Amino acid sequence: MSAPVSIGIIGAGIMGERMLRAVLDQSPDLVRAAGIWDPAAEAMGRIGKELPQVAMLDGADSVIAASDCVYIASPPSSHLGHARAALDAGRSVFCEKPLAVDLDDARAFVAEAGGRGAVNFPFASSPAVATLADWIAKSELGTLRKVSIEVAFARWPRPWQADAAGWLDRREQGGFTREVVSHFLFLSRRLLGPLHGLKASASFPEAGRSERAIAATMLAGDLPLTLTGGVGTTAKDDHNIWLLEGDKGAVRLCDWSLAERRLPDGSWQRAPDALSQLEARPVALKRQLEGVARLTRGEPHQLATLREALDVQEIVEAILAS
Repeated sequence: MSAPVSIGIIGAGIMGERMLRAVLDQSPDLVRAAGIWDPAAEAMGRIGKELPQVAMLDGADSVIAASDCVYIASPPSSHLGHARAALDAGRSVFCEKPLAVDLDDARAFVAEAGGRGAVNFPFASSPAVATLADWIAKSELGTLRKVSIEVAFARWPRPWQADAAGWLDRREQGGFTREVVSHFLFLSRRLLGPLHGLKASASFPEAGRSERAIAATMLAGDLPLTLTGGVGTTAKDDHNIWLLEGDKGAVRLCDWSLAERRLPDGSWQRAPDALSQLEARPVALKRQLEGVARLTRGEPHQLATLREALDVQEIVEAILAS
């Protein structure tokens, strides 16, 4: 049996803590927590108090030295600095999206890194996405016709992200297009093909803050794709639908984790094994970590590749620049 993969975490915010807890929940034969570091003393104090069994490390270099794979969950502007340092030290890298805030730097990094890194798009390991892919593979939709993405928020950032509003609600690194829409663009690319032919608009009505509305059309492979997103357009904290239509039927993913297919009478039937987002998250995280172990060992994996993440980021940044 292979030795467990040690995962070190840079960034003790929402995503860093979520991944750390997921690592601790897995079999110690698969992965183990090498330790965590964040420049914020408050964040480190919180993790140290709640998870005293985890090593509190004194810097990014210490995380890299202690790890087989480095999970980067710091703000986007710091991603590539940490990723390059980890790769230079012979570690693998599992990074939050986006890869960078500078597209030229992201392109250079992907060219440098080869296959030693991956990006945390959980749809790569989602049970609901696996169900959608199975329905599509069985030709239940007939000839595919079009895809649409709709995202809506009561406010941005969402309430559970309030502590990160300093960057999540700024044009330079934040906004819902980077944080949320990117997931659905990845899903479209993974299931349907490369994204191209973009026409888009984005609205920034509040000076210095992130976008409040977007609209776009593009192609996913050969299929037309429409995208809309907005803040203040729903009473829900977070509402989203990914819809794929064919000449014989349609399937959709609702609110992150609910796979549904349209019946001949026009009604929607939920997959019998559908899980709520709260139930689906630990399943997807376990599968993501299994992929991280395979990545680190140089084995084939299902994780989002650096190239896929870069392609998504190209579209995201073009939307925001439009």
